[in-house]
Formats: sequence, structure tokens, C-alpha cells
Amino acid sequence: MIDYYPPLVPGEYFHVFNRGNNRENVFYRPGNAAYFLGKYTKYLLPVLNTYAYCLLPNHFHLLVRVKTAEEIIEVGRSNVDLPGLQDLEGLVVRGEVPVIAQFVSKLVSEQFRLLFMSYAKAINKQEDRVGSLFQKNFKRLCVKSEDHLLNLVLYIHANPQLHGLCDDFQDWVDGSFATMLSSNPTRLCRNEVLSWFGGKKEFVLRHNEYIDWKMAGEWMIEE
Repeated sequence: MIDYYPPLVPGEYFHVFNRGNNRENVFYRPGNAAYFLGKYTKYLLPVLNTYAYCLLPNHFHLLVRVKTAEEIIEVGRSNVDLPGLQDLEGLVVRGEVPVIAQFVSKLVSEQFRLLFMSYAKAINKQEDRVGSLFQKNFKRLCVKSEDHLLNLVLYIHANPQLHGLCDDFQDWVDGSFATMLSSNPTRLCRNEVLSWFGGKKEFVLRHNEYIDWKMAGEWMIEE
């Protein structure tokens, strides 16, 4: 049985995904995705490195790496408001490794909770709705290998076309594919992702091969 709720271990890569409560939409209008990403930047970038993402009408996918305690502390020293930062510093000084891992996992989960709560409050006001916007517990899978890591980048970017939401995933604006090919500043770990594929040319080629393979027959969501 697949464990969709493993601890968010520092230094490990994860595929994170969640959908709307009762499979309802979470992104309703133009601008909602950008607002969500703004909240994600505020709450999650201090504790996560982000490698790929895709936002669809009723769900989203992320490929992230949980920062180590030392990385989180360094970010926190830049006046980022993170709960319990002094406690984390004390654990690191004392070298309490198992407790550190538990602390970071809970911290990341709490930051996700704050993201969902903050975003839902705005959308509920916008749509004149009440109640939960997202499913209660966000799912995540630990990345097991380099092949798994590369496949997730392809899968996340191809998702809109696989769901029939667009004719070409490269045209989907609420994802990270175009940013990977851009020279504009980004908080995504763009250079690292491109290095996994051997550069931009191979990055595009592998995506095209992937979508051709997936669209040639039946496909299954790799969650």
C-alpha cells in the first residue's frame, strides 16, 4: 500500500500534490494562480527548494526538496518569519538529529497549512463560498531514484495536456516549463533541473518524447 503521508525529511525530494475538496476547482479566475504562487513564495520557499510545478483548475503538482535545518536557519536569519526558529537552532547546536528531522517535517507541514488557509480565505471571499477549499491532507511521495526525479519533471509539465486541458502542454501558462527555457530571474532551481537533462535542447527533446509516448496510448496518473 502506498504511503502518501511520509515525513518530510530534510534534504529529500518529494512530489507534493493536492486537489480541491470534493474535486472542486481551486483556481477559478485569471490571477488566482499568480496569487497562489505569491503565497507559496511567502510560506514555502523558506523551507523548500522548488524544481517544477503545475497548477490546474482543481489540483496542483510540485517537485520540491526539503531544505536542511542549516539551510532553513540561514534563510530565517534574513528576517523570514518562521515559527520556532530559535528552537531549531538549539537542536542543531546540540546535534539532536532525529528530533531535528521531526521538527523540520512538522515545520514544513505547518507552512503548507498556512498557505492553504491563507489562499482559501481569499478564494472563499472572491467566490462567496464557505468551507474547506483543499482536501484536508496534502499528499506527497518521496523521490526514490534519479529516473523517478526526471520522470516527475516530465509528468508535472505534461499534466495539462494529459488531462485534455490544452492541445500542447508547452502553452500552459500556470506551470514551470516555460520558465525553464527563459533567461528571466526565477526562484525555481532552473539551472539544476536543466543540468539533470544535459541542457535546454535535451530538456525539450525529453519532454516531447514523453508526451508522444503518453498520448500514444492509455496513461495512468503516477501518484
